[in-house]
Amino acid sequence: MRVLITGAAGYIGQQVLSDLAIQHPQWMLIAADIRPVTLQGLQLNVEPVRLDIGRPAQVRACVADYRPQAILHLATVVNPPAAMSEAQLHAIEVGGTQALLEAALAYGVEHLTVTSSGAAYGFCPQSAEWLDEDQPLRGDGAFAHARHKREIELLLATARARHPRLRQLVLRPSSILGKRIDSRVGELISTRTVLGVKGHDSRFGFIWDQDVVNVIRQGLEQGCEGIYNLAGDGALSLREIAALLGKPYRALPAAVLRMAWRLSRPLGLSRHGVEQLDFLRYRPLLANRRLKEAFGYTPRYTSRQAFVAFLQARGIAAQG
Repeated sequence: MRVLITGAAGYIGQQVLSDLAIQHPQWMLIAADIRPVTLQGLQLNVEPVRLDIGRPAQVRACVADYRPQAILHLATVVNPPAAMSEAQLHAIEVGGTQALLEAALAYGVEHLTVTSSGAAYGFCPQSAEWLDEDQPLRGDGAFAHARHKREIELLLATARARHPRLRQLVLRPSSILGKRIDSRVGELISTRTVLGVKGHDSRFGFIWDQDVVNVIRQGLEQGCEGIYNLAGDGALSLREIAALLGKPYRALPAAVLRMAWRLSRPLGLSRHGVEQLDFLRYRPLLANRRLKEAFGYTPRYTSRQAFVAFLQARGIAAQG
């Protein structure tokens, strides 16, 4: 089988590429990314391709040249550089997905896996405490990442209705943790005090990176379809995270935090703005029942175990 992997130089992309190269040496893996793909230690069945996912002509040419039977669309921009405009980010995330989807339909791709995000549910007070895959997507607030993921999912839903022959597997991960991943959660480690919003528990659900890789591989091997949340069991509040870090927890009024972030971002003291307030107040917690019962995969780590492993990988002993 020929498999095109976008975002192959990214954190999850590299792990998926390595995993598939070892597990399926008979497959041809087209490793596409705008950045160089590290081939050290990989099998001979990997072919690197330079691809700017934000350029539709390049996307179409890549699919036309290699005619993959399956595509793993893992390319995303989680932490865009300050110099990247909203239009550039939209062209990469939404425009790139649209171009890839159109090329897949034009050249007979049979299976498409897309890593969306739990952020597509949005950060809003109307959301249920635990979100299953049938809950509405409300990612239309201040977070560009959430807006883009929602827009991408609308494109995918339209394609499913009009072109059912292209089997789609859509994955919505919660916060991904791993031994080397750069996560917003990692910022908590460098602060003296863990700040929260008064009146809100700010609970986090986590998924370990290898669980994400395993689900992607299983979905590809079995040609799975559907939409699945990726999350370990349970969740950790910011107060519980602070306790595991052995740091004090301080909950401040929303108005105080809003003013602090409004002032600190323009001064370069924080990369976060006032959108961080809703990020903490209205975190989407993803239910994983469908993943376990319908897809047939139980995450290796719970949310708590994933966070403890994340600390251990950085030489930090969890407290308590």
